[in-house]
Amino acid sequence: MGVYLAKRLGYYVVLLVVAICLSYLLASVALDPRAYYAGRQPPISPAAVDAHLTAIGVNDHTPLMDRFGHWAVRALHGDLGKTIDGTSVNAEFGRRLGVSLRLLLAGTIIGTVLGVLVGAWTAVRQYRLSDRVVTLASFALLSTPVFLLAVLLKTGAIWFNNTTGTHVIQFTGESTPGLGGGFWTVLKDRSVHLLLPTISVALFAIASYSRYQRSTMLDVLGSDYLRTARAKGLRRRTALLRHGLRTALIPMSTFFSYGFLALFTGATFTETIFGWHGMGEWFISSINDNDVNSVVAVNVFAAVVVLLSGFLADLLHAALDPRVRHA
Repeated sequence: MGVYLAKRLGYYVVLLVVAICLSYLLASVALDPRAYYAGRQPPISPAAVDAHLTAIGVNDHTPLMDRFGHWAVRALHGDLGKTIDGTSVNAEFGRRLGVSLRLLLAGTIIGTVLGVLVGAWTAVRQYRLSDRVVTLASFALLSTPVFLLAVLLKTGAIWFNNTTGTHVIQFTGESTPGLGGGFWTVLKDRSVHLLLPTISVALFAIASYSRYQRSTMLDVLGSDYLRTARAKGLRRRTALLRHGLRTALIPMSTFFSYGFLALFTGATFTETIFGWHGMGEWFISSINDNDVNSVVAVNVFAAVVVLLSGFLADLLHAALDPRVRHA
């Protein structure tokens, strides 16, 4: 297994280098940082614009390969450069990453675990009322746009607060501005603000994973090795969990890993509607501002997540499938 994983890791490193190069080149060609200063009152002189763009390393008068070379040298030392307004990309990256982690991690974990359990449960109860109800609810959720679900959750929270005459459910931002108190007060406030975004993320994860897990579990239920396990005296539940579910998780491992990237970089609507300023929102605003270094930073992060997800999928596959471990 060690040789297998080492080969896969080597492939991913090569792909990461290619992805980083392409990200920088495409962002530099597609974006026009000079447009950020257009229409300012009072107007900014071309010399001042040139000086600022040179200082942050995105002056289009400098040859592209020279710009990329300077950026790559800094990036190798952990410096991702400056944003279009002159602040540190590293600082903004760290802040935005922390926001996205707090926003998505709980919902992703809850949604993944419940999605697997619900999918396996409905497969065992195929065509029963519970299976049909879960299927209908899953397809209803999957056909609902992300922003619509978030708006519906906010509307429900407003109705609940108005009905009860309280502000139990908070849904704007990470915390209440100017809130005082100790650790538990702050923790409670942040948990309340996290409730609706977590539900929003978890519902989509449950709906998506449960459909795939149901399908893979149905393929396993009629297998010879599962019947053999039952014939040897294993209880049905034990055979399903030890042999059935474990095997059904093998094709799901890749879906789990790459699905996390879609949540991490695609939560723009969730972040915007609930007022969380994370990676997705930063990516959109950076494109609007023609901020080359920030766009490249998000793209590099996405590339790293994709390749780490692929490597994680290989690890999960090796852990679940003994044929890979002993190859």
